[in-house]
Amino acid sequence: MTLHTRLVPAGIGLLLLTLPALAQTGQRIIVEQSSPSPRQEGSVRVQSTINFFVAGPSGEGEEAQKLRDRARRMVYELAARECDLLRDVLARDCRLESINSNIGRQYGQQQQEGLTVNGTMSLQITLK
Repeated sequence: MTLHTRLVPAGIGLLLLTLPALAQTGQRIIVEQSSPSPRQEGSVRVQSTINFFVAGPSGEGEEAQKLRDRARRMVYELAARECDLLRDVLARDCRLESINSNIGRQYGQQQQEGLTVNGTMSLQITLK
């Protein structure tokens, strides 16, 4: 499992999330304090990105569709837990603003068949 992290601007502790059936994982967390939209004092936007691979059928069959559903569910479950983590570490309040999931098919003779999954979530927090 590999993990790539980028924190901007403050040094924030890194969370290592372990998901079943992952070949590799990358997570990037960005904390922004400046934005064109007005915010309350002590409020910041947090963006977290996760990338992983799930081995299995990637074609058009029923099993492939079940695998795609499972992969998206994993992204949504991570997003659901992100506010809990932020409240434990640095947030007094947290609100999920958006979630994006992107699934790509990986197949061929030289590589394991499965899905590459990329998820991004944006959250608005109020600092402790």
